[in-house]
Amino acid sequence: MLKEKVSQLNQQKAGVILSYSSMILGYGIAIVYTPLMLRLLGQSEYGLYNLVASVVSYLGLLNFGFGSAYIRYYSRYKVNNEQTNIDKLNGMFLIVFSIIGLIALGAGTILVLNTETILGNKLSMGEISTAKILMATMIFNIVISFPVTVFTSHITANERYVFQKAVQLFKVLVNPIIVVPVLLFGYKSVGMVMATTIISIFAEICNVVYCFKKLKISFMFKQFDFILMKEITIFSSFIFINIIIDQINWNVDKFILGRFHGTVAVAIYGLAAQLNGYYLSLSTAISSVFIPQVNRMVALNNDSDQLTDLFTRVGRIQFILLSLICSAIVFFGRPFIHLWAGSDYSDSYIIMLILVIPVTVPLIQNLGIEIQKAKNMHQFRSLVYFLIALGNVGLSIPLGKLYGGVGCAIGTAISLLFGNVLIMNWFYHNKIGLDMKYFWKQILVFVPSLLPPIVVGIFLLSMDFHSIILLLLGGIAYTIVFSFSLWFLGMNQYEKDLICKPFAKILRKLA
Repeated sequence: MLKEKVSQLNQQKAGVILSYSSMILGYGIAIVYTPLMLRLLGQSEYGLYNLVASVVSYLGLLNFGFGSAYIRYYSRYKVNNEQTNIDKLNGMFLIVFSIIGLIALGAGTILVLNTETILGNKLSMGEISTAKILMATMIFNIVISFPVTVFTSHITANERYVFQKAVQLFKVLVNPIIVVPVLLFGYKSVGMVMATTIISIFAEICNVVYCFKKLKISFMFKQFDFILMKEITIFSSFIFINIIIDQINWNVDKFILGRFHGTVAVAIYGLAAQLNGYYLSLSTAISSVFIPQVNRMVALNNDSDQLTDLFTRVGRIQFILLSLICSAIVFFGRPFIHLWAGSDYSDSYIIMLILVIPVTVPLIQNLGIEIQKAKNMHQFRSLVYFLIALGNVGLSIPLGKLYGGVGCAIGTAISLLFGNVLIMNWFYHNKIGLDMKYFWKQILVFVPSLLPPIVVGIFLLSMDFHSIILLLLGGIAYTIVFSFSLWFLGMNQYEKDLICKPFAKILRKLA
């Protein structure tokens, strides 16, 4: 038992390290690759690519949240060593996801045949023709991904983060190596999407092979458990609402801009959304590795104090990272976008700020989403967020018409602030059983440590960063001040040990 716990802990640590290794490498590649891609594609075609992707992404709703349900029910059976039930679960989910894949194929065909009607009259005939090819390729990728969801969920449920993150790292490395030559040969967005699809399918094949060879996954297709399927469907239905909400919050703005302002407005918003996506992934890299642990804790004893402690520890670590990135975006975002993407994308800075700042609160609390799911208490969040998402659409349409991308971003920000900061914190405290007063006391401890870097940042705002080198030097100076201030004024011993102990271990091995 002790050996198993040590192995799980090592997988979690390795998973977080590999996640951030992949991210750091990915961001480094993106710094070089994205400006090249923007210039090779052109602003209009980049906007077209974002517009089509935002429409096709709605097919992902057909997942219905079953991936999260798999981990919950797998954890329940694993705790009790019910291998037969696990095999039945695997077979049932493979059947269900295969059927969903066929439904996605049919729905995708309808989308392709009605591309012009869906995307509006702001696009030229050439753009419509390109959009159809892009849409068909993206749909094929989604259709293939549905059956493979069983295997990726199985890897997550078994906490094999080293392999999982290694595959992600592979995709990060290989993608620009293949896509850049494709763009240089003039194949534009069609070539880029096809290359990305091939890489994704290869990664999914790796997941399938790993499940059979290493995890010895097995399936039982007899005795389809309709009662369990009904229970899973009810559980997943509220996760499904969450997925709808995410699609509305992060993709509907592009669709609105495409219909009312054309592909250039979508490109400017799309770049801000891409950078916001990087920001979102920074926190999920930490919380995602704790999903099986949360499900085990709830299945074994459901102790609110233990869950609050884990929730707070993970939240503080996320806050340390996100407060650095968020403040750096405020102080260095404008010159970075100007130097990196070009003056045509200068409005992306304001849009990015409007999106990034409100989302910081839910990002430091996103482990709470997994706690809700594990307790089967995620229904309230789903319903509240659904109503807020409708409000987001209601705000974004008129604001988008009047103020373009900035107006759409404001509509999204208002909905996020109202739902995530006010309502969900009340729900976590009063219904889920998490001590949110304790959580926020632990977060507010950081306030004094943030004052010195903010003063330095305000001073740096007055500087003219007319080259990447100067911007990089300014960013390094700011990071050093931020790190020292948080180390001495904000971080506790547990957080310091997370940094010191691995380095000490490496030094001992080198010695």
